[in-house]
Amino acid sequence: MRFASSAKFAAVAAAALALTACGGGASSSGSADGPVDGKGKKLSVLTGVNSQYSEQQKEWFKDIGAKFKAETGADIEFETFASANDELTRIQTSVVSGQGPDVYSLGTTFTPTAYATKAFVTLSDDDWKKVGGKDRFNQAALGISGPDDEHQAGIPFVSRPFVMAYNKELLAAAGIEKPATTWDELAEQAKKLTNPATGTFGLATGYKDNFDPWKFIWAMSVQAGNPIVDGKSLKLDDPAVKKAYETYFGWLTKDKVVDPASIGWSNSNAVAAFASGKAGYLMMTTSSSVPTLEKSSVAGKYAYATMPTTAPGETSPKGDAENAASILSGDNVVVADYSKQKDLAFAYIKLITSKEEQLNYQKIFGDLPANAEALKSLDSPTLQPIADTATRSKATPFTGAWGDIQLALLNVTVQSIPDLSNGSVSDSALQDRLKDAQAKGQASLDRASK
Repeated sequence: MRFASSAKFAAVAAAALALTACGGGASSSGSADGPVDGKGKKLSVLTGVNSQYSEQQKEWFKDIGAKFKAETGADIEFETFASANDELTRIQTSVVSGQGPDVYSLGTTFTPTAYATKAFVTLSDDDWKKVGGKDRFNQAALGISGPDDEHQAGIPFVSRPFVMAYNKELLAAAGIEKPATTWDELAEQAKKLTNPATGTFGLATGYKDNFDPWKFIWAMSVQAGNPIVDGKSLKLDDPAVKKAYETYFGWLTKDKVVDPASIGWSNSNAVAAFASGKAGYLMMTTSSSVPTLEKSSVAGKYAYATMPTTAPGETSPKGDAENAASILSGDNVVVADYSKQKDLAFAYIKLITSKEEQLNYQKIFGDLPANAEALKSLDSPTLQPIADTATRSKATPFTGAWGDIQLALLNVTVQSIPDLSNGSVSDSALQDRLKDAQAKGQASLDRASK
C-alpha cells in the first residue's frame, strides 16, 4: 500500500474522533469468566508478516485458529502487513472507513499512534479481566500500553528487546576478550574481525530492513543526551542525530566492516550471514534469532550481549544512557472500537497471552513472553542477557506523532541507499534529508500536541 501523507493523518485523527463519538458496535455474547459464543462468526486479526519464519507463522495461524474455534466456535481470518509504512497505512485506512480488522497486533512504537486516533478500545477494568487481568503480564511490558496506568489500549503480546549476538570463536581468534560497550570500541573491534579475503566481516546488519535502521539512530542519539522529542519540540536537527547517521553509514563507507551486499539486506539476511559464521557481530537482533542460530553452524559458538550504551565519540555513558540499551520493544495487541465482536477479540487475546501459548510461541519464534509466569519459567543462560536488556530499555515518546517521526528517521536511510551503493553519503545530502525530516516530523508533532 502507498504510504499516507502526514496531512492525511490529520484528517484520519479527526475522522477517528467522529467514529468514537458514535461508540463501538455491539459485543459478542460472553463474560470475563464464561466462554464466548462465536458460532457462525469470524474474527479478523491483522499482524506483521514474519519473513524470517514464514512457514512457521502460517502453521501457527492454523494452530491458533483451530484452538480458537474449539473454544468459541468462531473462525479467525489473519491479515498481514510487511513494513512500517504498511502498518501505519492500515491503521489510517481502517480509522477513516470505520471498518477493518477487529484486532491489530502492532509494534510497541506504533501503539501511541493507534491510541491517538481514539479509534481503539481504551481498556476498562472489565476488559482487562476478559484477557486474564493486568497481573497476568510482565509489568515492564506495560510501559508503552498507554500514556498512563489509567489510560491503556495496548495489551502486551511479546517482548523483543534489541541486543547484539557475537561469535565467541571469531572474537577469541582476534584477541578480543569481551564484547564492546561503546560504539567507538565496537567499530575498532569490527575492523579486527573483518577479513574480506575470507568473506568475513565485523558486523552483520541490514541497511534495507523495513523496520530496524531508525533504532540505531534513536539509541545513539538518546545516549548522547538528545531525546529526539523534547516536549513539543522535535530535535532531528540536533548534531547527535547527524553523528548517529554518520556512524551507522560509516560502518559501510568508511570502516568497511560490513558486507557491501548489506546495502540490500533485511534483518533476516543479516541473521543468515551471522549464522553461516561470516560475521563477528549480529547487530540489532532479538531472541527471535535463537531458532535460526541453534540450527546453524554457529550453534554453541555464539552468545548475546547488550548493545553499546556509550554514544559515538564518548568514552563513558552520559546521564541515563546505560538505561537506553534498547527501545522498549515488542508487540501489543489492540482492539478496534468499531468492532462488533469485542468479546471475541478479548477471548482471542486471552488465548494467545496464556502461559501455555506464550511458551509455545517462544519455542517457535524466539520472542520473549509478555505473560509473567511464562517469562519467569524460562531458565536459559542464552536468554539471560536479553532479559537483562529488557530492564535497561526506554520507551519511545508516547505521542501520536511518533509513527511519522519513526518513519522520517527510517526514510533518511531509505533515501541514502543509492548514495551508499556508490560508496558515500555527502554531508550536504545528509543535512538536506535531516532538514526535511525535521520539518515534516515537527509538523506532525505540532498537530499531535494541540
